[in-house]
Amino acid sequence: MNGPVTTSLPRALPAEHRERLMRVAREVSIPEGTRLFHEGGHADRFWIVRTGTVELDMHVPGRRAAVIESLGHNDLVGWSWLFTPHTWHLGAEAATPVRAFEFDAVAVREMCKQDPAFGETVARWVGEVVADRLRAARTRLLDLYAPYGSGSLR
Repeated sequence: MNGPVTTSLPRALPAEHRERLMRVAREVSIPEGTRLFHEGGHADRFWIVRTGTVELDMHVPGRRAAVIESLGHNDLVGWSWLFTPHTWHLGAEAATPVRAFEFDAVAVREMCKQDPAFGETVARWVGEVVADRLRAARTRLLDLYAPYGSGSLR
């Protein structure tokens, strides 16, 4: 389930902010099966997927981690880096070989602090991603657990 195009980097940031952010990007290749991060770990980087699929998962005691979303082309992987205490709320693993842009979270947070307009734009983009993922998670939970027809929004 890829996020909507509106929260992907190409349309989420004005051109000058997008170009500024991309100046600190580093291209990486991530082999299939590689853990990008573990739930509860220190969130010190984030990625924008170019190709491949990353699965977000959640620890379930006594079971395998539950995959809660699949991310692909232009999707942001990781938002916990922006919010204190900078700890991952979920885990992530490359479901296929992935090519991505990787960003140093400390450097980007410093850029946000130095330029409030840039920081506001980045925060709005990441906030929209979080809101979109919460809506998607709600829908998935209603599909799994709610009685038929109870998931409609009023």
